[in-house]
Amino acid sequence: MGLLSAAIIITLWSVHLWWMLVRMPFGSGSIFDGVHAAVHILIQGYLFTGLFITAHDAIHGTVSRSRRINTIIGTVCALLFAGLSYRRLSQNHHLHHAHPADDERDPDFHPSNRFLPWFSAFMRRYATIWQFVFMGAAFNILKIWIPEPRLWLFWVVPAFLGALQLFTIGTYLPHRKPHSHDMPHNARSMRLNHALAMVSCYFFGYHTEHHLSPGTPWWKLWRVKEQRQGAMHDHRGGELS
Repeated sequence: MGLLSAAIIITLWSVHLWWMLVRMPFGSGSIFDGVHAAVHILIQGYLFTGLFITAHDAIHGTVSRSRRINTIIGTVCALLFAGLSYRRLSQNHHLHHAHPADDERDPDFHPSNRFLPWFSAFMRRYATIWQFVFMGAAFNILKIWIPEPRLWLFWVVPAFLGALQLFTIGTYLPHRKPHSHDMPHNARSMRLNHALAMVSCYFFGYHTEHHLSPGTPWWKLWRVKEQRQGAMHDHRGGELS
């Protein structure tokens, strides 16, 4: 299932991006044309999020039983997402799990606890010179065949939306202060709603469950959520009785 889900996400991302850049009708100026383009930009942003989630699962070794395959798929997904360094992602993410929401030791946390400074620091932390070289080269090569406005609207904007979605659902909302004694790993989860959890960020909103069970792939996190909810319900029932 890990390899299958990775293959589906990479394929959908690639085919949909190609269709938007090359085949999708655009430029008539009509309201329908604008709404149609906006819908597909949102879909592509969601698929960008899926690329990152797949790279994230590869870091935890849940895409494949083979460490080499996990590294290959994680590297490919990180590059396709925005020319990111998979090695850097892996190092920082393991530090995040070791010291979640620690002011000094968690590279994904920001002591300001404010959205914009945190998001800005989050973006800068993963930026590298090679990323800019890779993305700049790809952009300039693609614009030989594809009009530049299409590249900005259908490639760059969805990538930014994916990064925004990942940060908001997977970092800011789960780990922002205040932290309390009933928040394992300084992480909170969204309420039980599997459809919303899937649409919002591939069940990554079930963030406490992810930290409690980092070896569970994204497509099984809903089960961990239900098991935890059931255990909490049974515990409360036992206390009442």
